[in-house]
Amino acid sequence: MTKIEEVLEKLDQIISECRSKQSRIGYFAILYRQVTRRVRDGILAGEFEDNPRMEVLDVLFAKRFIDAYEDWVQSQAITESWRLAFEASKNTNHLVLQHLLLGINAHINLDLGIAASETMKGKELQAIKSDFDQINFILSELVDDVKANISKVSPIFGWLIPLAKGRDEMLLNFSIQIARDGAWKYAGEYHIDPNKNYQIQNRDKNIAALAKKLINPGKFLGFLIKIVGFAEWKSVSKTMDQLDQVAAETLKKI
Repeated sequence: MTKIEEVLEKLDQIISECRSKQSRIGYFAILYRQVTRRVRDGILAGEFEDNPRMEVLDVLFAKRFIDAYEDWVQSQAITESWRLAFEASKNTNHLVLQHLLLGINAHINLDLGIAASETMKGKELQAIKSDFDQINFILSELVDDVKANISKVSPIFGWLIPLAKGRDEMLLNFSIQIARDGAWKYAGEYHIDPNKNYQIQNRDKNIAALAKKLINPGKFLGFLIKIVGFAEWKSVSKTMDQLDQVAAETLKKI
């Protein structure tokens, strides 16, 4: 893939497969397709500092998710961060938000820094900082709005927030802004280190640890999640449709 339209075609294929298999990987794929469409429209409108470069970044960024998905389907080795997210998609007890954040965790905390560095291969990384922040702004606005409107697919999710108040709970406190800052720092480390494989393996280990906290938030919150989960829609395809609608409405405002 070298063009953003090719990325959208691939995402369409993945979403179609997730619908037919009732795979919860489709939750993240739905949101990510909306983000990719928004970036494409922004490129066409000349919104970014360097629009051709933004297309390169978007393609490299998306390719890491698409390649991970396709390799996982074919039982090939992938990063632990993505493996945990994909394996968790088989579990009917996880909340929709857990599935979304597992995908976002792997994609931003690990993939984004790598994609930014690869986009600027042989160049100064700092030159892409403005567009890096812009794509993160789009992601942040989308995720925050989806979290705010999660009641459309998880009617009693709001119960979790006051009950978990004061706890160091990643599921409720996951921040795109914090993830973005960490991703930029990692991009700088990855960019200057000749041992790219070591950088990926070391970072992946840390991000996989965060994924495990999202999957197993502890006994107390785990019990509450089971209760909240009973009220969530059980149809994967209907949930995907609702997420798609919420995402589309949000991105119209950005």
